[in-house]
Order: sequence, then structure tokens, then C-alpha cells
Amino acid sequence: MTHVINSHPYLGIFFLFVVTVVAFNATLAAARFISRKLAKLDTEKLKLTIYECGPEVTKQPNTISIQFYLIALLFILFDVEIIFMFPWAIDFKLLGWFGFVEMILFILLLTIG
Repeated sequence: MTHVINSHPYLGIFFLFVVTVVAFNATLAAARFISRKLAKLDTEKLKLTIYECGPEVTKQPNTISIQFYLIALLFILFDVEIIFMFPWAIDFKLLGWFGFVEMILFILLLTIG
């Protein structure tokens, strides 16, 4: 047996692969068999109805607070600010004090406005 393994160096890896595939398929087959045995064969009326996801339909829709929109706008504002700050941070040494003052003015403008 050692002569066969020595003549084919990848035979051990192939054997491990075959064992893994067989074990994986055996586990799947066992899980499927067990789930079919344990599952209820209950076909009640609710199971046969159409499933729609989302909130239940009501007569009057709920209103969303205006503060939600304010928070969303602030998020977009600061997100755009970060997009402009990345190139500045990368070229910080190249831009020097001029770039620093420009970024401070940009942040002040966004804070005031």
C-alpha cells in the first residue's frame, strides 16, 4: 500500500476529497430524511392562502414625522461632506495651509447653512 501512495503523491488528497464528499452527502440525506419524518403533514387553510409581506393594510396610513426627513437630509449633507473630505485628506501635504483653510471654510459653510 505504501508503494501506491509513494508513486501517486496526490492520492491521499483525492481520498480525503472522496471521504468529504461522501460524508457531506450522507449528512444532507440524513437531514432530509429526519425533516420529512418530523414535519407535520398539516395542510390547514391558512397555509394555502396567498402570502403578502409587509404591514397589515389599514384604513388610514400612518404618518411619518417630519423629523425623519430632517435627519435624512442631515445624513445626506454629512455624507457629501465626507465625500469631499477624502481627496483633501489624501492630498493634505500637497495642499498645505491653503487646502486646510479651504476645508475649514467648507465645513463652516455647511455648519452655518
